[in-house]
Amino acid sequence: MGSVRKLYNEGKQVLSCEIYPPKKEDEFVNIYSKLDSLASLNLDFVSVTYGAGGSNAGKAVEIADYAKNKAGLEVVSHITSVGFTKEKLEEGLDKFKAIGIDNILVLRGDRPKIMTDDEFNSRDFIHASDMAKFIKDKGMDFTLLGACYPHKHPEAISEEDDVRNTKIKVENGCEVLISQLFFDNEYFRRLREKLLKIGVTVPISAGIMPITSAKQLGTTVTLSGTTVPEELSEIIAKYGDKPEEMKKYGIDYAIRQALELKQEGVDGLHFYIMNKPDLAEAMINAVR
Repeated sequence: MGSVRKLYNEGKQVLSCEIYPPKKEDEFVNIYSKLDSLASLNLDFVSVTYGAGGSNAGKAVEIADYAKNKAGLEVVSHITSVGFTKEKLEEGLDKFKAIGIDNILVLRGDRPKIMTDDEFNSRDFIHASDMAKFIKDKGMDFTLLGACYPHKHPEAISEEDDVRNTKIKVENGCEVLISQLFFDNEYFRRLREKLLKIGVTVPISAGIMPITSAKQLGTTVTLSGTTVPEELSEIIAKYGDKPEEMKKYGIDYAIRQALELKQEGVDGLHFYIMNKPDLAEAMINAVR
């Protein structure tokens, strides 16, 4: 079985990135060449996102299949539990197992727009940890990964509550954690220390996103709840209306983030590259 847990067990700093199925059909065909480009970088794995309730299920499976069986990449497939019944979840996991996917990142996911209040409140899996437990209790042969949040999950009551919820994910079967993005490494260090204090010792990959435009930063902050350090704010203010300069300095900022964590012995670095292989190449070449 191609368990990514083994990569961390080997004592190496694991390098990975995230890709997602494009929303527009005319962009979908280009994803294969992007996967081929990523394969040439010798990444340890790629993660493939999955829409809430399986909104892009077919495309996610198709992309995971190509990444694993054509491009030769190790794959972690996302599963978002919010729109799944237990039966539908088993069907989805069977599809991944059929194409040789061994690793699943369990996420709650965002509520689908078409989901009614009754459907949302009566769903089979309230939390990602519930889904992890279901998969493990069923004896499904997957390595499970979970998310963790340097700035806490937006719906968590407190940082302490969020850390306890992360521990529950691990107790329910998650063997590796991947963090939400952050722009100040101190938040990641604090999260790691808090998890260690309550006995969470599984490997954690730090989530890094290169910011290449002012608009991207605004969207990212809104969705993730992360804070923006003064240095990054100054980069946006100075180069936000100069696309090439903004891209250059945004990537440089992310590289310095990654190198600092690498030198501190982080378990892994996970790059949110927005389906842009050139960003992955810049990050991977720099940290190697």
